[in-house]
Amino acid sequence: MKALLEYLARNLVDNPEAVQIKERVGRYTVTYELTVAPDETGKVIGRSGRVAKSIRDLMSVAAARQNKRVHVDIE
Repeated sequence: MKALLEYLARNLVDNPEAVQIKERVGRYTVTYELTVAPDETGKVIGRSGRVAKSIRDLMSVAAARQNKRVHVDIE
């Protein structure tokens, strides 16, 4: 799942080297903290949060296949 999030984020921004993902595994959930360059945060969030919602939806579907729950924080 981390690879999927990394793939999505790197293809959305102009500076893919600045993409960082931290993974925290809990008992029932997996939390990913996505960090991009400060000037490219808008590209990952999108208008009215549409891109961020789409990323979260895709990650939820991927997590459901593994019987887990996922949460994505964009910083």
